[in-house]
Amino acid sequence: MILISHRGNINGMIKEVENHPSYIQSALDYKYHCEIDVWKKDDKFYLGHDEPTYKIEPQWLVDRKSKLWIHCKNIEALEYMTMKLRNLNFFWHEDDDYTLTSKGWVWAYPDKKTVTVPNRTIAVLPEWNDTDVSDFAGICSDKIAMFK
Repeated sequence: MILISHRGNINGMIKEVENHPSYIQSALDYKYHCEIDVWKKDDKFYLGHDEPTYKIEPQWLVDRKSKLWIHCKNIEALEYMTMKLRNLNFFWHEDDDYTLTSKGWVWAYPDKKTVTVPNRTIAVLPEWNDTDVSDFAGICSDKIAMFK
């Protein structure tokens, strides 16, 4: 089972530091994968949920590519990933029940069922609805440590 920290959170949501590069790195150091929110604005890259907040270089993403699940937050980020960083695992979604990542994983909105054949579905925030995660390939959670 793939265990994915949501925005760097491990034992609960801490909004003040979500998506901060050092917070993300800490989750990665604990051997979790990490879902991050990426923006591109004025030819610069940022992490941040509601707005571009923490400036990063594209190389920061490349250096951590094996453990990142990149949520493109604006069309500029999605276009750049599609054209220049195709080897990363990224996706775009808004209110979709399911989204397919660039690496062929199914990102399932909270309380949605798994797509079982083949099982490449990630349960997102299952703690919101006490979702049974036993049939999922992975979990993305603010409380990912409780699934270890």
